[in-house]
Amino acid sequence: MGIGGRSRAEALADLQVMTAGVEPIGVGEYEARLRRLQSLMREAGVAAVYLHAGTNLRYFTGLAWPASERLVGALVPAQGALQYLAPAFEQGTLRDYWLLPGELRLWEEHESPYALLAGVLGEMGVGPGATVGLSEDCPFFVADGLRQAAPALQWINARPMTAACRMRKSAAELALMQRAHDMTMAVHRAAASILHEGITTTEVAAFLDEAHRRVGAPGSYFKIVLFGVASSFPHGVKEPQTLREGDMVLIDTGCLVEGYMSDITRSYVFGTPTARQREIWNLEQAAQAAAFEAAQLGRACQEVDRAARRVLEAAGLGPGYRLPGLPHRTGHGCGLDIHEWPYMVEGDLTPLDVGMCFSNEPMIVCPGEFGVRHEDHMFMSAEGPRWFTPPMKSLDDPFGLG
Repeated sequence: MGIGGRSRAEALADLQVMTAGVEPIGVGEYEARLRRLQSLMREAGVAAVYLHAGTNLRYFTGLAWPASERLVGALVPAQGALQYLAPAFEQGTLRDYWLLPGELRLWEEHESPYALLAGVLGEMGVGPGATVGLSEDCPFFVADGLRQAAPALQWINARPMTAACRMRKSAAELALMQRAHDMTMAVHRAAASILHEGITTTEVAAFLDEAHRRVGAPGSYFKIVLFGVASSFPHGVKEPQTLREGDMVLIDTGCLVEGYMSDITRSYVFGTPTARQREIWNLEQAAQAAAFEAAQLGRACQEVDRAARRVLEAAGLGPGYRLPGLPHRTGHGCGLDIHEWPYMVEGDLTPLDVGMCFSNEPMIVCPGEFGVRHEDHMFMSAEGPRWFTPPMKSLDDPFGLG
C-alpha cells in the first residue's frame, strides 16, 4: 500500500511548503549556551576554548561559517567576553553574519593567525602551563600551528565540554528537528508512490531533491537509494540500479531546517514479498521496537544497542557484527551534525538524559540477498523515549495508509 501508482508530477503536486512558523534559535539561547560552556570550563580548570569554523562555532555563537584553510573562529575565555578571529578581508562579511557581537581580532594574509591567537590568550592572562581547549572539529593543521605558537600552554580536546552542552537539546532545537523530520516523512511517502518497474535509483534521488524543495528545504541534505542486492550495502554502491519486481527498496534521506537535520530510512518491497523478505523485515521491526523500549532515562547508551542485538541473535543472526546480522551500531546522536553524541553502541556508557536525540536503526544485512533498515529518530523526554516519526507499520502497509 502506497508503493507505486502515481506519476512524478502528481506526487510533487501534493507536496506543500511546510516551514511556516519555523522559529530560528534566538540570541538569548546562544548566550545561555556560552554561559553553560564557561561554567563547564571553570569546573574543569580550562582557561579558554577555541571554537573553529563549523558546527561548534555555529552552536555556541550562531555564526554559520564553513571551515577552510584559513583560521576563522571564536575564543571563549572561562570568564569574560567572546572574541572572534578572522582574516582582515573577511571582517565585513563576518559582522554581517554574526548574531553575538564580540571583539574582532584580525590577521592579514602574510601574518600568522596562530601567533595572533596566542597573543590574544596572553592579553587574557592565559599564561604558561594554563589549559586551553580546542573544539573537537578543529583540524590538525590549526592544532599544530597553535601548539607551535604557544608550546607552553596545555592544549586539550574540548569535546567533554562542548558535547555536554550539545547532546541535550532545548525545546527550540527539538521543534526544528521535529519539523525537519515531518518534512522528510512527506518526501518519503511521495517517493514511494512514484516507483515503477524500470525506474532508476538516479531518478529517485533526483525526485528526493525536488520533493524536499517543494516542502521548503534547500533540497536533500543527503540521499541513498538502493534496489535489490544493493540494499545489503548500508551506504550504497557505485553503480545505479534499475527497479525490478520483487526488489527490496531502501531509501535513506534527510533535510535541514535552520541547520538542524532529519534522517529517515524506509525499506519495503516493490511487488510481492518473499517469505525470506517478510521474515527479515519483521525481525528488523522487532529489533527497532526493543531498542526503543531499552532507551530509558539513566540507562547507559550501550543498553539500547544490546537490546536490538538480543532480538537478532535469538533469531540466529550475528552474533555481534557478523553477517547476516547488524554490522554497525544501533544508533547515533543527531542535531546540527547528522552524527554526534551520544552513540548507541557497546562501550558508550553515557546515561540517557532528557533532551538527548538519536537514531534507532538496527539494520539487518543479508549478504548477496538484500538489507533492511528501519531508521527513525528519538528524543528523551522527562517521561521517557519519544519518536520524531512513527515507525513503519507493516511490510504490506509501510506508511500506515490503511
